Amino acid sequence: MAKVRGAIVVDTERCKGCEICVVSCPTHVIALSPKVNSKGYHYAYMADPDACTGCMNCGIVCPDGVITVYRKKFETSEV
Repeated sequence: MAKVRGAIVVDTERCKGCEICVVSCPTHVIALSPKVNSKGYHYAYMADPDACTGCMNCGIVCPDGVITVYRKKFETSEV
């Protein structure tokens, strides 16, 4: 049986830290970084990468389109 895992890539220089992606993530993967970008914004990042399902909620709701979502199927062996 295949399991889907996801990952996101955030353009940290264009992210303005609006937090819309943070609240839209059903698995609580995304958080705002304590670091800031060159514009002084705390940017989004994957705080819990193992929990990402690749649902694309974050990419859809991002007003600036700075989030790219990737999905990959992994075969799991049944014991």
